[in-house]
Amino acid sequence: MMTQRSPSIVCNDEAVELPWRPGYRNFVVAGKDQGVQVSASLGILEPGAGAPLHYHLEVDEVLLVLEGELDVTIGDETFRVGANHTISVPAGVPHAFTAVGPGPARIIGFLPRQGAYVAAQYVGGDPPISVAVK
Repeated sequence: MMTQRSPSIVCNDEAVELPWRPGYRNFVVAGKDQGVQVSASLGILEPGAGAPLHYHLEVDEVLLVLEGELDVTIGDETFRVGANHTISVPAGVPHAFTAVGPGPARIIGFLPRQGAYVAAQYVGGDPPISVAVK
């Protein structure tokens, strides 16, 4: 029998912030504290901030760009991606992104399993602060 879980509504302005990277603020908007097995975060990236080249072995990642612009590298290609676009990255594909300004970029990051960001393999830099201290 499946255990019934209660729905949760999170005010994004009140979401828990995880230490992430210089210039890159990361707020948990869906996860274990909300009773779900997925991971969703709101990222606010100052120009020049982002994630170095990395990949996820077993899970896909989806990034929704809400505001601003990112330079996104997927495999061997780089794209300029602006607001109102979604980036879908299959498991195992190296990817990176950097906010390009002039103001901050706001993104929603989605992984289908809790803790999947911990298992990411970093090719071009270090893991986020929250992962490095575990």
